Amino acid sequence: MKKCYSPIIYCLLFLVSLPFVKAQDLTFSQFYEQPLLRNPALAGVFTGDLRVSAVYRDQWASVTVPFRTEAMSIEYKMPMQGSNDVLTLGSQMTLDQAGDIQLKRTQFLPVVNYSKSLSDDKDSYLSIAFMGGPVYSQFDPTLIKTGDQYQGGSYNPGNPTSQMFANTGYNYWDLATGVSFSSSYGDAGRFYIGAGYAHFNKPIIHSVTGTVENFLYPKLTFNIGINTPVTDRNRIIAFADYFTQNGYRQLLGGILYGFDFQKFYNDDPYTIYFGSFLRWGDAFVPVVKMDFKHMSVGLSYDVNVSRLKTVSNYRGGFELTASYHGFLKIRNSTLDKLRCTRF
Repeated sequence: MKKCYSPIIYCLLFLVSLPFVKAQDLTFSQFYEQPLLRNPALAGVFTGDLRVSAVYRDQWASVTVPFRTEAMSIEYKMPMQGSNDVLTLGSQMTLDQAGDIQLKRTQFLPVVNYSKSLSDDKDSYLSIAFMGGPVYSQFDPTLIKTGDQYQGGSYNPGNPTSQMFANTGYNYWDLATGVSFSSSYGDAGRFYIGAGYAHFNKPIIHSVTGTVENFLYPKLTFNIGINTPVTDRNRIIAFADYFTQNGYRQLLGGILYGFDFQKFYNDDPYTIYFGSFLRWGDAFVPVVKMDFKHMSVGLSYDVNVSRLKTVSNYRGGFELTASYHGFLKIRNSTLDKLRCTRF
């Protein structure tokens, strides 16, 4: 009897094998809202003592089962006594779920970043950081449709299958490091540049058949960020990342233009930003963002411009971000310091 193989099978097998073949990292369109994923040495490069950032991403609903990714990062800065140096402790957490087989990856990565002051006259800092922790990935093998479950041209989940899976997931420890330089210029301008090196321990990943071992390739990243005022109430913020991993390269960058539409004495202004970013060869991303008091909310949508646009009809997915940053009413606060890491 002739077996019928649905295109869905190949799609599912592709999703299963993807982490073991290329093992590329997840990417956010509002990548600047998850700085620890960019470079652990960007931890603490903000104004305040505490920053909590969260993001939710839903993509490819127009092509297949939506890929959903959630992430949260926490950063806490502590000024060092007797100097302008700063120690930042934090953690990066992510949950990624893809496809019919519910392929999931969960990360919990604590980070420590030490920022050395280079000047008593301006906020110039050289930072070095390390990040590492466990990563868990698993899928549901009962949701996989194999070729021998198709009989007479139709699929029956009750049909036995000869496909055997030795593993339904894999676990490993992941390590990353990075350096960054941040400084102020002019009256209120700030910038940073950095480089990160992720997966330098080359974590071993076992295939679902149990017969092949692969490792996660190291990733080298370069980062830049600029925050500069244009007028008393307007400013431009720009970000860019370039990374390379196992021969795969990606460039992300863009600009946000902010308008202070409500400003109070001795208080943070309400600012709305409009802008766009480009993930080179993949997507054009319009963004709107709003800062109010110590909160920030952003919304973006990927307009797919890759070769997949024939199927996606230019539709990628939306992304929602939210963050809090501020000073804590404690004795050892960066608010009391004339010099500190800021952006």
